Amino acid sequence: QCWIHEYFPTVGKRGENWNPAGNCGLPRAMRWSYRQGVLKVDDLRPILDELTPTDVIWRPFEDHRAWRVFDEICLYRDCLKWGETVVPYLPDRCLRQFGYRQYVPSPPLDCMMATDIDVDWISYHQSVVDVIGSSSVATTPSEVVDGYLEWYYRVSHPRLVPPHRDAPREVPVPVYDVGPSDPDWARVSTLIRRYLRQVNAEEEDP
Repeated sequence: QCWIHEYFPTVGKRGENWNPAGNCGLPRAMRWSYRQGVLKVDDLRPILDELTPTDVIWRPFEDHRAWRVFDEICLYRDCLKWGETVVPYLPDRCLRQFGYRQYVPSPPLDCMMATDIDVDWISYHQSVVDVIGSSSVATTPSEVVDGYLEWYYRVSHPRLVPPHRDAPREVPVPVYDVGPSDPDWARVSTLIRRYLRQVNAEEEDP
């Protein structure tokens, strides 16, 4: 599971096999190599609890789109089937990875009740519309709708809560991370940030 380093660069030890700036055509899943660490689950829990939205790379594969174009079928929400194996696929629970504002998702699917998986797959466009229809393009990578974080800590991840001294709160967004509110300018801003990541630009660069 070394790909997790793409999202949480400050957590754990990681070894880099190659840099994407000069090897953009290679499979991104092969970028990282495993390094034995000393931290156990109990050690990692407080580290994860203290992460803020700016500690997460929400869309790490955006600079890979020239080699792997985003397919809207990734926003299909339903059960996936392979032979006798049936599992739920719920992109509405991680919309920020796709560049949309995160809202409170629908209840999880019961794949045991799914009867027309093949038919639903063929008509996946309607599912895509349902997933993103009530959202909008995010102006900042970690953007959520009002009430989402309360739901997240109460329903989705009741055990992953900050310490009492650091209750859930609105995290200040640095000025340089604030994106435009207009959707068209938000897309332009996203393209600029993608280019800056490709050239490994640093905050201190002129």
